[in-house]
Amino acid sequence: MNVSASNFQIEIPETVLARARRGDNAAFETIYRAFERPAYTLALRMSGDRDDACEIVHDAMLRVLQRIAQFRGESPFWGWVRQIVANEALMRMRRNGGRVFESIDAESVELHSNDLRVEPPSTSIWPDARGLDHALNALPSLTRSVLWLYHVEGYTHPEIAEMTGKTVSFSKSQVARGTARLRTLLDPLKEAASCLMTTPP
Repeated sequence: MNVSASNFQIEIPETVLARARRGDNAAFETIYRAFERPAYTLALRMSGDRDDACEIVHDAMLRVLQRIAQFRGESPFWGWVRQIVANEALMRMRRNGGRVFESIDAESVELHSNDLRVEPPSTSIWPDARGLDHALNALPSLTRSVLWLYHVEGYTHPEIAEMTGKTVSFSKSQVARGTARLRTLLDPLKEAASCLMTTPP
């Protein structure tokens, strides 16, 4: 999880948006192709399932098409699209029910004072993309979603609370506890990688 600016920050020319509002299919195809990859990444990180992620992207972009005439430019267009994708992912998680919409509870991980900071964890704890994928997928889906929305997409705790139907305190606790759990999951991988690099041939 390379903590950086959201991949959604793609500028679409106003001429393309105007054509899409008028129902121009070619213009919408341009928009779809521009956001397909970041939409899929967000959907996959939130859902943890490739098939679900594909369906989330399809449904979210259909909503974009249906609602694009309502977009008035009061916020960046990419932010508007991202919000629709995130909301679609959360709605699907709720519909799936069961363990899908679970989070880390207060007793499941011990926190130390340093874990209560809201800064993103150092990328040095992440040995490689595969290790990160495995660790993220080991987290409950709601915890994983809150972590991704906060650290990567840049949503604030109040925004995440509104999106998830939870409290600001819940969002903060999931960021802290999710980060602590990631460290627990990834430290053994980091140690193993370090041993491999230092072992003489």
